[in-house]
Amino acid sequence: MDVSVWYLRKASDGSVFGPLTFQQLQQWAADAQVSPMDRVSSDQNNWMKAPMLPELQMDYIVEVGDEQYYGPTTLGALAEFVGAGEINGETSVTNCKDGSQMRVRDILPPALLHPAPDVAISARPSSIRLNLQQRIRELETALLDERRARENAEMMVAKLEARLQQYIGEVEPVGL
Repeated sequence: MDVSVWYLRKASDGSVFGPLTFQQLQQWAADAQVSPMDRVSSDQNNWMKAPMLPELQMDYIVEVGDEQYYGPTTLGALAEFVGAGEINGETSVTNCKDGSQMRVRDILPPALLHPAPDVAISARPSSIRLNLQQRIRELETALLDERRARENAEMMVAKLEARLQQYIGEVEPVGL
């Protein structure tokens, strides 16, 4: 990556971290510290969702429940979620790059599938469930905003149609 300075904006609270080297940003993504909704920028003017930057390798969508998904995320995040007990080796994962589906056990080393018992789960990043709840709240808010915008647009169209009818009524047909 040519850009030497990067910034990370967390979706959860809008806080901005940086300047970071690209290597730092990559490491944060690998360590499950970058969520799919976080945004990255090299200039703090143009932001993109972190998974859109291929070098972050946020390539996996995790099926966390019936028709519930999380991601795209990294292999490091998958390992964190296994360690936190949120997913296991049988959890289905889709590779965004090629569309292939596999089980977590097929892509994580065996040592990461069975974390050491002395690892404190409380020290791990936010669980998938918390991230899903946050994502649901964000989608619900976005849906309400879209509904309000649609209602405003419908009212504006109604007003414009009424004005158009008024103007049409004022114009008398010209005879030939």
